[in-house]
Amino acid sequence: MRTLVVVRSLKMGGMERVAVNLADAFAETGHESHLLTFRRVRKPLAPEHSEVQLHQFSLHWALRLTLVGLLIEWLARWFLNPIIRRSYFVWTGYLGGWLFRAWLWRFERRHGRVDRIVFRGVGTFELIWHFRDERARFVLENLIYRGEQGWKPRLFARCLYQHKHLVAVSGGVAENVAEAQRALGFAPASVEVIVNPCPFGAIRRLMRADEPDLPDEPYLVTVARLVPAKDQALLLRAYARSGLAMPLVLVGDGQERGRLGALADELGIAGRVRFAGQRDNPYPWMHHARLFVLSSRFEGMGIVLFEALACGTPVLSVDCPGGIREILKGPLTSSIVEHDEAALAEGMRAAVAGEKPLIDEAWLDDFKPETVAGKFLSPPDIERTARLAGATKGGEQ
Repeated sequence: MRTLVVVRSLKMGGMERVAVNLADAFAETGHESHLLTFRRVRKPLAPEHSEVQLHQFSLHWALRLTLVGLLIEWLARWFLNPIIRRSYFVWTGYLGGWLFRAWLWRFERRHGRVDRIVFRGVGTFELIWHFRDERARFVLENLIYRGEQGWKPRLFARCLYQHKHLVAVSGGVAENVAEAQRALGFAPASVEVIVNPCPFGAIRRLMRADEPDLPDEPYLVTVARLVPAKDQALLLRAYARSGLAMPLVLVGDGQERGRLGALADELGIAGRVRFAGQRDNPYPWMHHARLFVLSSRFEGMGIVLFEALACGTPVLSVDCPGGIREILKGPLTSSIVEHDEAALAEGMRAAVAGEKPLIDEAWLDDFKPETVAGKFLSPPDIERTARLAGATKGGEQ
């Protein structure tokens, strides 16, 4: 089959990395795989598989070149968006959908008809929200509903999700979609649950790369953007409370870097906490760690958990809304602790006691690239959509 994965950009990030992984998975399973990005970045992520064909469509500039789009952008940016906050995409994404359809027409004249189009992330949906096609699957990487009410969220939801085939990366995200559907009054064409693929071969090759600045002693690690949603502040407080002498390494960068550094000083743990910054290859840091820790407030799925497991490193996660239980199930449920400082501190102490345990390969079977690729190419399960909506309705009653 001919597949097209579409993502807003290929900057370094979890969602973008998964888009590349999916394009690789299609190629690895013998399909013709194309990967499209709408924005150029300085150091883009690159597919591992040589058969993945990369494309770029500068949608922003195409919008401006239509002149009508330039007028719409000006009105949206300086008039409509200030009046209706966060509505910029509503006005520009309408024309963006038509422009993407024109790009797709030209693409198919050259390469042939596409069998499956996969859009990843709400930020990507916003750019082309008017585009609808039975071949398209719109992947939700995270929770979309947190109790919003009123006409504005209803408008946004109808633009982004109405009559579209949605794919949730976890059961938790699918349940959240069903809640949003009832609260905001939109009706998707279908809702499927398809987990993210784990590129085991690439991870295990990359994790053996030489990293001269790795700690030379056992350490704890977390890999995530330094933003409030990842709640590294909770991790620092729990680490201080645990009394562990083993260093804690935070791989990633973001807006919380200064605040977290100040918190480490305040807690008296600055000498044991290392901020390693953003790394193009985080896998050696995962592989050599004694324990990987996740402290997020919510996670669409928590791909870093199965990446750490693929690196042979045990994991510990706080319980949070979303999809961590898609990964930490069966014997791995013992790796989940309550989302509070005391529980996380005790969990870290218990997890590093004794020898580093072995990882069972069977825990990762659901995330094999061939399994995930096959699900994306199957017809949507309309009955499951009805069951999810019905279950949510019954729960509210």
